[in-house]
Amino acid sequence: MKKFNIRKVLDGLTAASSSSSATAQPGTPRENDVVQETLQSEHFQLCKTVRHGFPYQPSSMAFDPVQKILAIGTQTGALRLFGRAGVECYCQHESGAAVIQLQFLINEGALVSALADDSIHLWNLRQKIPAILHSLKFNRERITYCHLPFQSKWLYIGTERGNIHIVNVESFTLSGYVIMWNKAIELSTKTHPGPVVHISDNPMDEGKLLIGFETGVVVLWDLKSKKADYRYNYDEAIHSVAWHHEGKQFVCSHSDGTLTTWNVRTPAKPAQIITPHGKQPKDGKKPEPCKPILKVEYKTTRAGDPFMVLSGGLSYDTVGRRACLTVMHGKSTAVLEMDYPIVDFLTLCETPYPNDFQEPYAVVVLLEKDLVVIDLGQIGYPIFENPYPLAIHESPVTCCEYFADCPAELIPALYSVGCRQKRQGYSKKEWPISGGNWGQGTQSYPEIIITGHADGSIKFWDASALMLQALYKLKTAKVFERARGKEEKPNTDIVDEDPFAIQTLSWCPESRMLCLAGVSAHVIVYRFSKQEITTEAVELLEVRMQSEFSDVDSPDPGGDQTPTLPTSGASSSPQESEPPTQPLTGSNSSDGPRDNIPCLQVRSSPLKQSPGYQVELVIQLVWVSGEPPQQITSLAINSSYGLVVFGNSNGLAVVDYLQKTLLLNMGTSELYSPSDPYQRQPRSPRKAKPAGAICESNDGSNTSEDRCRSPTSGSPSPCNSDDDKKQKFIEKVKCKSRRFSKTVANDFAKMSRKISLSCEQKTDMGKAGFQRWRPLTCKKQLCCVKRVPAARMNLKQDLSRTQSDPIFYAKDNSFTRSRSSSVTSIDRESREALSSFYFCESFPRKTDSLVSPCLLVGTTQGSVMMVALSLPPGGDQRLQQLVGIASCGTLVRLKGGILTMALLDATGTLLPPSFEQWYDPNASDEEKEKGRKRRPASPASSQEGQEPQFAILCSEKQAKVVALPSQTRIYKHSITETSFVLRADVVQMAGANCIACFCANGHIMTLSLPSLRPLLEVNYLPLTDMRIARTFCFSNLGQALYLISPTEIQRITYSQETCDNLQEMLSELFTPVETPEAPNRGFFKGLFGGGAQSLDREDLFGETAAGKASRSLAQHIPGPGSMEGMKGAASGVVGELARARIALDERGQKLGELEERTAAMMASAESFSKHAHDMMLKYKDKKWYQL
Repeated sequence: MKKFNIRKVLDGLTAASSSSSATAQPGTPRENDVVQETLQSEHFQLCKTVRHGFPYQPSSMAFDPVQKILAIGTQTGALRLFGRAGVECYCQHESGAAVIQLQFLINEGALVSALADDSIHLWNLRQKIPAILHSLKFNRERITYCHLPFQSKWLYIGTERGNIHIVNVESFTLSGYVIMWNKAIELSTKTHPGPVVHISDNPMDEGKLLIGFETGVVVLWDLKSKKADYRYNYDEAIHSVAWHHEGKQFVCSHSDGTLTTWNVRTPAKPAQIITPHGKQPKDGKKPEPCKPILKVEYKTTRAGDPFMVLSGGLSYDTVGRRACLTVMHGKSTAVLEMDYPIVDFLTLCETPYPNDFQEPYAVVVLLEKDLVVIDLGQIGYPIFENPYPLAIHESPVTCCEYFADCPAELIPALYSVGCRQKRQGYSKKEWPISGGNWGQGTQSYPEIIITGHADGSIKFWDASALMLQALYKLKTAKVFERARGKEEKPNTDIVDEDPFAIQTLSWCPESRMLCLAGVSAHVIVYRFSKQEITTEAVELLEVRMQSEFSDVDSPDPGGDQTPTLPTSGASSSPQESEPPTQPLTGSNSSDGPRDNIPCLQVRSSPLKQSPGYQVELVIQLVWVSGEPPQQITSLAINSSYGLVVFGNSNGLAVVDYLQKTLLLNMGTSELYSPSDPYQRQPRSPRKAKPAGAICESNDGSNTSEDRCRSPTSGSPSPCNSDDDKKQKFIEKVKCKSRRFSKTVANDFAKMSRKISLSCEQKTDMGKAGFQRWRPLTCKKQLCCVKRVPAARMNLKQDLSRTQSDPIFYAKDNSFTRSRSSSVTSIDRESREALSSFYFCESFPRKTDSLVSPCLLVGTTQGSVMMVALSLPPGGDQRLQQLVGIASCGTLVRLKGGILTMALLDATGTLLPPSFEQWYDPNASDEEKEKGRKRRPASPASSQEGQEPQFAILCSEKQAKVVALPSQTRIYKHSITETSFVLRADVVQMAGANCIACFCANGHIMTLSLPSLRPLLEVNYLPLTDMRIARTFCFSNLGQALYLISPTEIQRITYSQETCDNLQEMLSELFTPVETPEAPNRGFFKGLFGGGAQSLDREDLFGETAAGKASRSLAQHIPGPGSMEGMKGAASGVVGELARARIALDERGQKLGELEERTAAMMASAESFSKHAHDMMLKYKDKKWYQL
């Protein structure tokens, strides 16, 4: 007989428990064995793709006039490069220091950047992802200005001490040649001239260097003789200097708003002093000082007067006036107002040569939040239409959704209605920044990004092929009345500003139905139409969502409980409603609480609606007994059923937007069936408070340990007082705040301060009397429940709940829920709210054998409930009969709030919600009938034993797969223990499905379906800003995005295939272009030496002539893009091989050209030899006098 070994049994149990976190429920059939999963870890890889939008906090700018590429540096060390529409690139300096200046190596495919940490970097732009070739870090001096002459390899660097150093950009080594400040200024000068603010060489003489010091001293330095030729002194500080192209004059801009023009050979005094915006006194006195002129550019033309462009210089009496750019041309002066402060500007000219007529044609103006290009060639100086997607931040982004692989006809339809919204009056010329080439991408599927904004606008973007283009803009604020004066503010007590801000949206691409929820507790349903209409009156539905309970003693859990009618909100409908117990007319008197009043007032005048999205229905939540409505936390629309569902911390509402009726309005706890094991027990009663008091936020949930208990382990004892609960909540907030970054902690701290404030303002609750039960005022025709016992829907015990503190909206750093009500680790301590919806056709109950329309409801406490929908037949009956709704109780419970839900069939194929094909609602009846085609989500079978389904459920902590109709758990996976999931989506990838998750600790992970095997987990991005949590979203085919800054969208991919093809898909910045020919010197200038004087800088700055620079002055750092840095990187080697191949091709081409030239020269030599021989024979025998 074999011995029994307990140790082996324990070892086996230990191994089994630690082998995988995704385990099957013991004792249940393995229904997923038939599903063949094709996704493997090899299909996934995470990498950034492109960045769209306006560069956040720009600081500098440069332009390559030959390649026609624009570079913008930012205060965070970012580098954005722009070419033609669709050609853009993003790079980042590792140090993150601000970019103070940029210099192109014109037509060389290289760029020099100078940073605030006193380092300079050489970028190689000849590859699709630019890389740093060399870096030089100055140790003892601070960099203030850089200058790189055209077609020169020597870079001049001015410092704060007033010295100028010279760097060889090929080797990035310092020259021994140094211009010291004490040699540049006069010996008699006793003060330091200040930092170097300008360096430039004379356009006609490369050997003369013009140096501008901050205090007002300008020096013309002779590089060969190493001494100053001329010194120019002015009393006011210098900000910039500009040459006339002939090299005989230059202009300085000063801190008192003056421009001084100097003749090179007359240093004693300026030839001219003007104050462009100063008032000229009549008595000949000096004009009044103005603001500093920060920059001036002096550009000449062959045919007419020169252009002088400057920024700043306005008079001090123009208080509050916006920033201006001044264009002086001849006797005319144009002052162009800008929307934002000017960071920098550049004048674009026809020639890159500084010693020729410049022929300016445009001015690029970099503003703090915009990029403007002005056409100098047309009267009135119109601006060019900007082709870049730089208007993402026109109003702060509050929510974002990403749809990959959309219907093909969507983008043309949106573009056709969006092109009518474009402004008029743009320049008729083509966009002047036109360099680079588009990538040869293999992605051909349509992609659309939708952004919701703080001003109530919604923007649709074409995001196909790694590009971004604005398609259409919808302004939802037009539906409401606007306050005309300061005293006429709307009743927006939920938010202090931006009452129209978009909080969440639901869009059906196939039917083009759009539904959105705003922060003022309003929901708007839109239809898409290609025809313009005028709506006489906007359809309005006001909903009173309220759940209050009277003061009763907590029942004995073991005793019998008599079901009591809970208070469901009085549903109000403009069409069919019985007289409610409370009047629906709003009361807002000073002696009583505000009641039945919405936060916004819908406009009463006719509304002209352009082609595009047009209002179908407006739904507003109203004030209840002096308390504002709770903000909407989740939203969904289904075009096939004609239903909109939304929820908040008060409960659930279902609206039929076809009949414009409210079908259901019930509290969250009423969704639980009476025998539900997850049903909550009544807790401490709601206490009375004075009218108009601050909304309270109570910790009405169990502790985290209690929430994880089995439902059968007994209900926890109720809390004794609201004050204790609030104090515990604050302590939990503080505890949780320690896990996150400083930004997140600040947001949590703000929330805790609001709760503390409400505790202080609370009245003495011990003396308050008990409230009575209110009768249920829900209408039968509005809450139609067919074939369901009444007790199941309305007669059940429930929680006592209190109004929660509204989620305050802030533009950037505070978190507002976007689709899935994310950071519920804080909010779920307050009260259970609805966080997710999913329309489907499934089995509502365990006993069902046929699929029928259903609604899955997820809450912030982790409960998933099933609601059955009974739809009337189509056609006219659909518009006459009401939809039946029945709650079927809890399906399953998860840890954390529910984020996303989906349905798979027995083969693992995703079952999307059913939809109706789009048709134009304003078209003729015949066209409507042609367009209306209902697409069933799954074919209904009349036989018993239909194929089972799998419900995919994901919360902030875990994911579960539940088999339907048996409602048995098949798989479970714990996603995170120490953090929580911010966003989760069920996405299609490589012909299969998976769950993609983004956690607050920065991890991005994917799980297979239905087995929930981990396929990818990357520590990508820690949650440093609530903006990321609010806008992060996944889409199909391995695409995702988030707002990396208030103005920029960062797109990433988690697809291995996309990562492999990324190089081909990216645009190309550098294209081979011939450098324009140098200007002709002319016969007389060449004869008398009046042309440009060249200089062999190698003889002056090379090591043989100037010696070596001090090693301690600067440190050379090889960049990852250089030969030294590429040795260890395979991608770098591939890049080097590609560049070597290109170089070989170029060399072969040049050798071929050389061979052709040699052959031509040989033929010419032979011809010359033959002619010479013939001449010799002709005159061989002739005497000299016969010639």
